[in-house]
Amino acid sequence: MACVVATAAGCSSGKSSDPKAAQTPTATATAKKPSAKPADPAEASKSEAIATYTSYWREMGRSYAKGSVEGTALKDYAAGSALVSATTGMTNMRKGGQTTVGEVTVENPTVTQIDMDRKVPHVRLSSCLDISRWEVVDRNTKKPIVLPSGRLTRYVVVSVVEQWPEGWRVVRDTPQEKSC
Repeated sequence: MACVVATAAGCSSGKSSDPKAAQTPTATATAKKPSAKPADPAEASKSEAIATYTSYWREMGRSYAKGSVEGTALKDYAAGSALVSATTGMTNMRKGGQTTVGEVTVENPTVTQIDMDRKVPHVRLSSCLDISRWEVVDRNTKKPIVLPSGRLTRYVVVSVVEQWPEGWRVVRDTPQEKSC
């Protein structure tokens, strides 16, 4: 259960009535901005990876609230162990009669390593997840589930984002037992 809560804790409801809010504004703005000189490919890759990471968390929130990746765009932003872990966490919560409400804030996503010379280019990034406004609730009653009082509500997450032919994908997302 602790693993499910830690995994699910990085989710937000992401509810918005604005259809443009579901787009990835950072990636879209970067692609449309005219530039007098060519952009640094490494900087462009960092921006795209961060935009994907931010979209990943938005879709994680939608997926956890639904209890499934179906009907969300999570598969557009996640792959590998990150997608498997998220799907497993959602399944376990759904089987346990739980869902999520509220919001998680991704703070200061920062690229800590970039390797564009690999067969599959990747970046490693770190961020702070603030889950203080996110709750696990009973799916039927919507009453909050009692969680350990000493759990972290702001913690560091280290992630790997790879550049696949279809676009950037979060492939590994590892919560750290470290407050931020």
